Parts: sequence; C-alpha cells; structure tokens
Amino acid sequence: MGGMSALSRGYDGHEVLDALQASAGVKINWETMSDSLAEQVNIRITGGQYPDAFMGVGFSNYDLARYGDDGTFLDVTPYLTPDIMPNLCAILEEHPEIRAAITQEDGKIYGLPAGEQMTTAGIGAPMEEAFSIFSVPQYSMINKAWLDDLGLAVPTSLDELHDALKAFKDNDMSAKYYGNAAGTTLPMTTGFDEWCWGQNIFYSGFGFTNWPNDVINDLHLKSDGTVEFVCVSDAYRDCLTYFHDWYAEGLMDVEMFSQSDSQLIAKCQQGYVGVSAWWYIEELMGEYAKDYVFLPPLTGPKGTQYENTRGVTIRPGSPITSGQLNITNKCKSPINLLRFYDLWYNGETVMQLQYGPIGVFFTNQDDKGMWMAITEAEAQAKYGKSAGEVRNAYETMGPKLILAEYYSKVFYMEDRAIERLTDLDQFWMPYVEDTTFYPVDCVFTGMEMETIDWHKADFEAAVKEQEGLWLRDGGPTDEEWQAYKDRLSKKCGMDDLLQVYQDAYDRYFAAE
Repeated sequence: MGGMSALSRGYDGHEVLDALQASAGVKINWETMSDSLAEQVNIRITGGQYPDAFMGVGFSNYDLARYGDDGTFLDVTPYLTPDIMPNLCAILEEHPEIRAAITQEDGKIYGLPAGEQMTTAGIGAPMEEAFSIFSVPQYSMINKAWLDDLGLAVPTSLDELHDALKAFKDNDMSAKYYGNAAGTTLPMTTGFDEWCWGQNIFYSGFGFTNWPNDVINDLHLKSDGTVEFVCVSDAYRDCLTYFHDWYAEGLMDVEMFSQSDSQLIAKCQQGYVGVSAWWYIEELMGEYAKDYVFLPPLTGPKGTQYENTRGVTIRPGSPITSGQLNITNKCKSPINLLRFYDLWYNGETVMQLQYGPIGVFFTNQDDKGMWMAITEAEAQAKYGKSAGEVRNAYETMGPKLILAEYYSKVFYMEDRAIERLTDLDQFWMPYVEDTTFYPVDCVFTGMEMETIDWHKADFEAAVKEQEGLWLRDGGPTDEEWQAYKDRLSKKCGMDDLLQVYQDAYDRYFAAE
C-alpha cells in the first residue's frame, strides 16, 4: 500500500514494475492512492489492518522508531546480505554514510534507503556551494497575458500583486481572455501548507517561508545556530493579518484549504487561474503555460518594517531516508519481497522507475553509453505532452536511490531538471539572504524521540489549524494571539520541542 503521483497511470500494468516482478518471481497486489494517503495509512495501522509493506508513504524517522519499537515494522538488517540483496549491499559497502543515515539509534534498520542526489553542482556550481533541487520547493507563477491585457507589469511587491489580483477578479479575466463562463476567474489558488503547491512562498515578504518541512513545520535555524519557531513571531502574526484581507476580498480561492493537487491542476488547466505555485509551469498550466511567467519573491507591504524584505528560507536537500519502503509484521515472506526490491538498486532500473521505461523517456544512448532524455519538442511531437507529464505518468514512488554518480555514468539529467536547477541557481537563490537550514540527519536520543512523538503531531496540527482559521476568518486580536502562544507552550509542548531540536543541533554541530 502506498502513494502515487496524481498524474500517474497506476502501478498495475506498469511495464517496469511488471518486468521486475517477473525477474524476482513474485506477484504484488498494489493498493495506491494520491489523495488522503497519510490518513488512510494511520487508519490501517491503528486498526491493525495493514498490508505486507508500505511503499512511497514517506514515514519520518520518528514514525520508523515508533513502529519499529512496537514491532509493526520489521528490522531488515538480517536480510541485508549479498545473497539476498547483492545490489544494495554493494552500495552500502561503497557508501557507508548511506547505511549510517538509515540506521536507527537502536542499531536497527526499519526501511530501505531512498534519496536523490540532484544539486546545482550538476550544472557547474562548485560542490561546496551546491544547493539541492528541493531548496525552494514552490515556484510561484502569474498569468502575464492577463497582465499585458490589463496594461500591468509583473508585480515586484505584495501590494502590487494584490492590485493585479483585484484587476483579474474585477475584469473576470478567465471569461474575458479565454472565453470561459462568466465568474470562473480564480485570481489566486494554491494548496494550504502543501509541498510544491502551497501558499508559503508568498509569505517571504514578511521575512520567512514556513515550508512543509523534513524535520518539523515552522522550525527555523538562524545563522547564529539557534532554533526558533516562526509561528510565534510578530512577522508571522502580521503576515496572516495581511493575507486575510486578500481572502476576504475574494482574491484567494475559498477551496485552498481543502482541495487536492489534482483539483488544483484541473482548475489551472481550464484557464481559470491567475496566480499559483508548482515546480513547473507546463505541468500545472497545460496548454495555457505559454501565458505564464515565474513570479519572483515579493517585497513586503509598504509602510511596515518588512519593506524590501524577501525572506526566502531554504530547505535542506533530499535526505537519505528509509521511510519509502517498510515491511510489516504481516509479511510472510520478507526475503522474496526484498529480493524484488533489491532489483531497484541498479542505475538503469532506478532511472526507469523515476522516468519511465527505456524507449519512452530515455530513448537513445550516446557514444559514452549514457542515456539521453527526451526533449520537450520530442515529447510534444510523440505524446502531445510535456516531458514532465510523460515522466509523471510512469514515475513510481518508493525506495529509489539515485546516486550522484549516475548522472555521469548512467543517464543525463533531464532537460527540465537542468532547467529547474538553472532557475534555482540564477533566479531564486539570489533572493535568499541566509542559506542556513536545519540538517535533516540530526540524531535524536531515545528520550528526545519520546518528546517529539508526544508533542510533534499536536503542535503541527494546532499551528496549521489556527493559521487556516486566521487566514479565513481574520485575526488575531491581542488576546487571541496570547492565548494561541500559551496553548502552544502549555498544551502542545512547544518549549520542550524547541529544546530537543536545539540540543540535537548542538550535538550535530559539535560533531562536524
């Protein structure tokens, strides 16, 4: 059971997965979903009705320790032998840091390694100055054709964006420009605190971006080595007050708090949307993509201390994790299942699991034997889709370990990855004033894990719930703000969490 992309064709009849099953002599029954995955996984585990294995769920280290301790997840170390998993064992022998990254404090391993080592070093940046492709997860974009039609420039401040959104709404640009039904214009639509399609990039004018995080949401490591939660800062309070006015004016989609990524894509690809966020314009906007341009991080509202602030907080790179394939105590044949997954730890195989079978996305090899990705023009001519859409149709979630050396020995980065890294390096990173981020591979003690396990979910849920309420309904008053901070501190363990993350980082820094 596990996750898949909203654009996926599904895993039944998937050419690469079928071939791997045949090679391993197994048949796997897939239960996959793109929506409500975390909720369904929790229901299954709580009710004891879970499958032989979870794939592509993305369990955190906290989840792994908890489900490993209670016996739900199996320790796979007894199976990490050259006889059962020769491919993975060879990688772990050559990369001991990968084994270290997936080994829990108790010395056990509850899942197979996954990670993608794709950075700006791949486009020529010095290794010591390279940034992960995930550093800025949300690329905001705006319909420039609508701006041009209205005689407006691409906004450089939040106030200018507000005026542009109001003009989109007042002129019903979806109907006026594309001929859609009257009243279909959505000036701005995103998800709410979602990975690459949330609203968080627009908070940068207030000095921060509280990305959905690999560690804990709203945690920020300052350049002086101290940690803080931005969700109790005055800047955060001002930010929510400011954007509530946008919501009240009908400039932000009322469905932003509940819609799925597939619903967002459907709205964008019908020409309804003025501003949104995603990794790629083409994937989100479809045939309307030519009318959109990236909307850079914007300066703060005029007349406040946030004037000229573009506070883009960067995220860490893709960590080596072990939460993408986890075998449960329901599995009667872990050896056979692991032999199937060992086939994934091969350069050409993981290439196909990430991009699609040979002949679809990677079609030719050069004289060095390197596989070359399909170009945008070739993808449009052959499939009538962008290269990214072709990839997403075949992409498989799970324990994919894409090592940096694959990009020099097995296959070239796709053109779109090079484009994205180039955009990151040349367009987005110049807006980043502080490149400090909390390291995702900090090691926590057993007591610290208990503190995190006890408080993390309640803390994050309380913050997200209140953020959504204040954006939608307005606030906070002084009394509400103080009550909110008191609740986080006294009932949600904020102070204890902050101490745990500070202590873990201090140990990490001292060991460097």
